[in-house]
Amino acid sequence: MTSAPVQPGSASATTPAPAPETTAGQPFPTRYREGEARATKMGTLLKRIAGVESVDEEQMLRIGAALRRRDELGQRLAEAIRTRAGEPGRVSMSDLDTALHHGLDAVDDPAPALVDFMTTVEQVPEWVDWDLVEAGARAYRRFGRAAADVGLQLSLLGGYRFGGPTDLLVQTGALTGGQSRRRLGETQRWVTSLTQPGGMRPHAEGWRLTLHVRAMHALVNHGFEPRWDVDRWGLPINQADQASTLGLFDGVVLIGVRALGVPVSRHESAAVMHLWRYVGWLMGVDEEFLVETERERHRLNYHVLISQGPLTEAGGQLTRSAVDAQLELDFRTWGPLAPLRARYERERLLSMLTVFLGPTSMKELGLPLRPPWAHPLAIAGHTVRHQVLRRLPGGRRVLERWGDRVVADLMVRYFGDDAPEVAALR
Repeated sequence: MTSAPVQPGSASATTPAPAPETTAGQPFPTRYREGEARATKMGTLLKRIAGVESVDEEQMLRIGAALRRRDELGQRLAEAIRTRAGEPGRVSMSDLDTALHHGLDAVDDPAPALVDFMTTVEQVPEWVDWDLVEAGARAYRRFGRAAADVGLQLSLLGGYRFGGPTDLLVQTGALTGGQSRRRLGETQRWVTSLTQPGGMRPHAEGWRLTLHVRAMHALVNHGFEPRWDVDRWGLPINQADQASTLGLFDGVVLIGVRALGVPVSRHESAAVMHLWRYVGWLMGVDEEFLVETERERHRLNYHVLISQGPLTEAGGQLTRSAVDAQLELDFRTWGPLAPLRARYERERLLSMLTVFLGPTSMKELGLPLRPPWAHPLAIAGHTVRHQVLRRLPGGRRVLERWGDRVVADLMVRYFGDDAPEVAALR
């Protein structure tokens, strides 16, 4: 069974030139570099930060080829999960869950695909430095509300300005309608789990959730690929988009929190990059996109940016849904003022988006412009808090506890009575 091919948005008014061929002889998807002129304007500051003097065309070819590459280990696991019950080689979700929690020995007669998957992910790469991983987790928690704001506004919503992944999200229904609030909360919970002490050790909460996300991505890819317009967009979930997503969680967040007044030392930068490098490895991102330094990530992010296609209608749908979800957040502790607080959060989000995304992107996404009042308030609060506490004995630990409280509050806002205990994630 096939569905109608995904149609490009109105931004692609002209027919793109024939795409170059990949190393496998297949042409690049037509989205490749289709929105380059627009993306180049967006990336002016990033280009300066990354020190990019000219486009690395070899890097661009690698990104283009990655649009047709998938996570093959995850693909084999997804095929086994989709195998009919009773047939040889089937992996049940229960078996996967048991293996993630307790290891293969806890699974009765594990299927070959599950053995291959778990054997691979349980072998921690030699380059992993656990002290640096933990330092990255602590730094992320110290960023507190700044990291949460940047993650939503600049990383997530900023990424909706390009077609492909956004169209997939709309088709899955993951971030539209009533699902938006919960899905945003689940993303925050995942980030929270991997930044808790010991969260990325094998079989710990962050490690398990990361691999659960990888399995879900593989299942989506497996299910959508036969009816997806691969020639237009590349594979539903591909290595180029995976690299882009990873860059939104490390490099973009580091730039964003600094813009909100949070100081980031060289050691903290290196630690955050190392944490997310391991996360990316667990997610099945190709080694060539698992960079070590922030500067490398910014350079890669710039090239990924200009490789993107145009905005489609899906981007506006997703963004407006996320903005409107602020009105659904749980502010019951505010009593009769809860609706007022919800409206304040929506206005605060729009104000910060106006600064982070700029007026042009706001109009493209169908969002109303707001005066930039929230940004200066956030900068003032973060600057005072971090500049003062970081200089006091035990101040960094105080910032970590503050970050934990911020996350706990966000969990309640997103999940209400079903909010996961942040402490339990440890």
